[in-house]
Amino acid sequence: MPTAAVIRLSALLLLVLCIPALPALPAQAAAGSWKISGFPGGPAAELVLDAGNGALTLAVSRRGAQVLAPSPVGIVTEQADLSHKLHFSQRRDRAVTERYTTAAGKRLERSSVMRETTLSFTNAAGARLELIVRVSKDGVAYRYRLPEDYGAVLRETSAFTVEQDAAAWLARHRRDYENPFERHSAASAPTAEYMVPALFETGGGYLLIAESDLDGRYSGPRLAHERGTGDYRLLLWDERVQVSGPLATPWRVMIAGDLATVTESTLVDDLAQDSKVRDTSWIDPGPVLWTWLAGGREAGQSLDRQKEFVDYAAARGWPYVKVDAGWYFLKDQWDVTDPDWPTTSWIPRLVEYARGKGVEIMVWVHFRDLDTAEERARWLPTLHRWGVRGVKIDFMDAESQERLQWYDEILPATAENRLMVNFHGSTIPKGIQRTWPHVLTMEGVHGGEKRTLTTQHLTTLPFTRNIVGSMDYTPMAFHREGRPTSDAHELGLAVTYESGLQDLAGTVESYRARPEAERFLEQVPAAWDETRLLSGRPGDQVVLTRRDGDRWFVGAGVSGAARTLDVPLTMLRGRWLVEVVRDGPTGLVRERHLVDGPRGRLSVPVPAEGGYAAIACRWRPGITTCDR
Repeated sequence: MPTAAVIRLSALLLLVLCIPALPALPAQAAAGSWKISGFPGGPAAELVLDAGNGALTLAVSRRGAQVLAPSPVGIVTEQADLSHKLHFSQRRDRAVTERYTTAAGKRLERSSVMRETTLSFTNAAGARLELIVRVSKDGVAYRYRLPEDYGAVLRETSAFTVEQDAAAWLARHRRDYENPFERHSAASAPTAEYMVPALFETGGGYLLIAESDLDGRYSGPRLAHERGTGDYRLLLWDERVQVSGPLATPWRVMIAGDLATVTESTLVDDLAQDSKVRDTSWIDPGPVLWTWLAGGREAGQSLDRQKEFVDYAAARGWPYVKVDAGWYFLKDQWDVTDPDWPTTSWIPRLVEYARGKGVEIMVWVHFRDLDTAEERARWLPTLHRWGVRGVKIDFMDAESQERLQWYDEILPATAENRLMVNFHGSTIPKGIQRTWPHVLTMEGVHGGEKRTLTTQHLTTLPFTRNIVGSMDYTPMAFHREGRPTSDAHELGLAVTYESGLQDLAGTVESYRARPEAERFLEQVPAAWDETRLLSGRPGDQVVLTRRDGDRWFVGAGVSGAARTLDVPLTMLRGRWLVEVVRDGPTGLVRERHLVDGPRGRLSVPVPAEGGYAAIACRWRPGITTCDR
């Protein structure tokens, strides 16, 4: 019998294939506007070529409401201004249908159906521009393709114009993406440069501006905004983006729909290049006992301390321990690399010890130690020979074309040495996890290491940064003073935040003091078959559920006052046992609910800044727990 997913995919395929293909139009038949749609209830794009100045704009609508107002589209190079005085040449249409598998993310099995339209233009000097637009059920994306080399790219005229009173969740631009998200209206946001992604509530739904398929061919983006307008102009990191031959720019992505559609979208990955790693059998997501916040420099330089962490990870069934900064530094000169580290390091002994316990080792490495081909040829094979399973590479701190070209070099080199990757001080996933599936997580977040966290920011992350890909927030730092979350809210982050390597930041003592947290974290995985938003409002509250096999895990958190979170469990069929870990008067408590889906509801009272974590499993007589 066909599965529901196959039936849905077949229906989408039939819909797309039934859309009549439009023939290429000769130049003399040029039109002034082009509409691209094809998915009932989904977004549509409209391109307009101004008859006066020959400039292009793109607008997005959904269910009759404007999501994105007409916004400039164009690109300028050293030799060609392709932002105005354009003449239409032809239109080509096709369906783009793909199925692919990822190692991590919101769901492992992906099905993507998009309608693609390519509009070709020339300027007065004969330079050619192809604007490629794709429309899916959850968004619109476009990219520029220059079929010839017109010299370095100087700028794009790309911009995004939204209603001035639209709610906006924005983070000031920072080279490592580690600023908090704050709420404004689109017009009242201060004059500044902001990070991509950016979220707006507009047109009866939500719009997330994002990017896909960024690599060393191009340069990273940011959004420039002037207070009092709804305009967000795209700026590039480099003043001159070097080009050699034809160019396809990254995709400018606009995910549009209700909040669940936007949150669950995989459009950023769908637009990226397919995997460049043929054999992915060695890539294995999982929870990680991360020892930096739990032990700092002292732990990073102590074999005995790391063995203790290994012992605890083994007791919990966690597959990985990550040794952070310090392990290859001179003890009397912190941050100075020991020149003899390949022969003096104790990491091989730790790897051997951990494997005897069923635990694998990952290690931190500074970017400066991998920024040349010679260094990579020394470091990566050595780590592989030792049996290290992954690397956390830190402090890239840029999205310049030069730094992106470094990513292009380190990615195949780590894959060749079968090293899973966690990037810190980095860019964020922009389709990289589809193209290079051994990249299981990236930081690029105002995360658990920060001292200025708020629950308003934490309940915005599922709807902004984490939408585009795995996010190494590093939750579970129960021991940190000033942490804004209740214990149950913090525990729920293990589900609320998706990360293919979920770096758990607590101390052994803080876990042992919370046996219900220990018990839950023994169960929660780091890879998911399905993700659904049950309830949410950016900056206010979130209830997310993710499926692993035949169990559903739930993470919930609120910002502000105590309340009762009452959510429908529409993903369930039949009778289910739901075990909830919530905040009690003296600590975490576990309680059991029997729920009949799909009309059943889960109602949990939470304190101020509180939340909960839960596991749901199918009930049958005699079942008293979902633990395995």
